Amino acid sequence: MSRIGQSPVYFQENVEVNFENKLLRLKGPKGLLEMEVSNSVDVKINDKNILVENKDNSLKGKANWGTTRALINNMVIGVTTGFTKNLEIVGVGYRGAVSGKKLTLNLGLSHSVDIEIPDDIEVKMDGNTKLAISSANKQKLGQFCSVIRSKRPPEPFKGKGIRYVDEYIIRKEGKKK
Repeated sequence: MSRIGQSPVYFQENVEVNFENKLLRLKGPKGLLEMEVSNSVDVKINDKNILVENKDNSLKGKANWGTTRALINNMVIGVTTGFTKNLEIVGVGYRGAVSGKKLTLNLGLSHSVDIEIPDDIEVKMDGNTKLAISSANKQKLGQFCSVIRSKRPPEPFKGKGIRYVDEYIIRKEGKKK
């Protein structure tokens, strides 16, 4: 029995929940999120909570039960408070700038790297080297942050590159003479 799947997901009054034809829609102050629910689980909406029930007792059904509940919980958190990830650019001459819906990064390459910012993601710069990226959709936020980080991942000798603020980089010792 799934310990995560059996607990209900509570939502506030300012969240509008709609479930029909296996499509769950949540609308809140931070935006609108949609998710298609698997056939192996059933979603029941009460006045203040969402309950996910397992239809079949198969291995896939049990796995989908807890996963669906966790995804719905992330949707509720996303439409009420949202998610934020912080990145920092480390290195001499490395910097970034936001202009409109475009993020421009100077990362020591011969050219600047331009990244289009999706509509449901908001990017704020604190100085030239600190990025605060926020969105209601946790999956899209993580994917966008990993795309930014992949342009210049931190290297182990000097630690230069783009990293998460709370990330620990294992440093290596340099070449000995």
